[in-house]
Amino acid sequence: MAKTQSLKHVLCLVCSIILNIFFLFKLGGEWNLSWSKTAATEAEAVAAISCSGHGRAYLDGLVLDGNKGPVCECNTCYGGPDCSQFFPECSADANGGDPLFLEPFWMQHAASSALLVAGWHRMSYSYGDQSTISRELEKHIRKLHDIVGNAATEGRYVVFGSGSTQLLSAAVYALSPDNSSSPARVVASIPFYPVYEKQTDFFQSVDFHFQGDASFWKNNSDTDTEIIEFVTSPNNPDGQLNTAVLHGPNVKEIYDHAYYWPHFTAIPAPADGDVMIFTLSKLTGHAGSRFGWAIIKDKDIYQRMLTYLTLNTLGVSRDSQLRALKLLKVVLATGGREIFEFGHETMRKRWEKLNKVISTSKRFSLQKIMPRYCTYFQQIRGASPAYGWLKCEKQEDKHCYAVLQAAANITGRQGSIFFAEDRYVRLSLIRSQDDFDLLLDKLNGLVAGEEGARTM
Repeated sequence: MAKTQSLKHVLCLVCSIILNIFFLFKLGGEWNLSWSKTAATEAEAVAAISCSGHGRAYLDGLVLDGNKGPVCECNTCYGGPDCSQFFPECSADANGGDPLFLEPFWMQHAASSALLVAGWHRMSYSYGDQSTISRELEKHIRKLHDIVGNAATEGRYVVFGSGSTQLLSAAVYALSPDNSSSPARVVASIPFYPVYEKQTDFFQSVDFHFQGDASFWKNNSDTDTEIIEFVTSPNNPDGQLNTAVLHGPNVKEIYDHAYYWPHFTAIPAPADGDVMIFTLSKLTGHAGSRFGWAIIKDKDIYQRMLTYLTLNTLGVSRDSQLRALKLLKVVLATGGREIFEFGHETMRKRWEKLNKVISTSKRFSLQKIMPRYCTYFQQIRGASPAYGWLKCEKQEDKHCYAVLQAAANITGRQGSIFFAEDRYVRLSLIRSQDDFDLLLDKLNGLVAGEEGARTM
């Protein structure tokens, strides 16, 4: 009797499931959307606002009185309600690192990259396994590195952070000695990313202090004090594939591989450092999602980084992890080919155009990046860096940033910010097409006006 009753319950449950599936589908087999219809319609309506091709409207954008939807947010030097008004006298912005060059790629993949989330999605502090890391996302990250061949992941640990910025700080903490009378020296090779120094000093820790240029400590005989070297490869700002300067039992490295993707550089071999940091920002262009990850060889270092990240923010936003997973699925759908070919072609063309202009100048020069064999593309490929590292060659042009501002209305980033001479300026090549076109136009005018400039 009990068995018969149990069987009836099972049959009722199965029938209920079948009926629910039946009613959720329309005739023809299409999913019958219910609660998501309004959100999907709203998202498509905002995405359809063209802003004349010189700006974007966003779901969370400002809504002015009398407007039905958000207003256009215009690109640099464009304005008006629909961003159709161009201001030719405004400054060309080559300062920031917003990777908007990839925006057209994602517009071409609107359907596959779209994400609609239920209001009750992941409300808990942790996942079902009580961790703060999506195991499915970790699996996709490992698969991506394996396909691209830019990092060894087998037998390594993975942690997530709020962009690479948080991970850099966590790594310094994890590699520093505990209860030491001699704090670790944190160093980097000039020119280097200024956050290394600013963030290390900001926390005013007794366990580590920033000590400047790595080469200064090259012949140092003190082997008792721990040294932590930031190794940026490719380097920000000059795009070089840097290697560690210091070696020894008291030296530990943090490899910042934010730009070690086929967009920006040839991939000669998988990176194999003890601590390697990557970021979604420079892989897919989604800087605002604030998602990065570290690949770590040593279990104790992994545990210390995990402790830091847990106490600091209790992990990364579950929404950011979900978006990262969705984006990586799009990337992996073609083995990375579509996004890396798009990214590389865009950056290669921009670099070639910039080089063509500067090559005619006697006043300015750019960094040299030699062609290298890329294991991902399986061919020798030329440079496609994220930034131009421009140098003012004239003796009197000691402040190149000021020269560009005064003579061409171009805003770059001063060399001294990277601890180099102010004869250098970093020019961002990864911003929107509008930004790059304006930069190139103003540089063309500047170089053409040089006395004795070479003709193209």
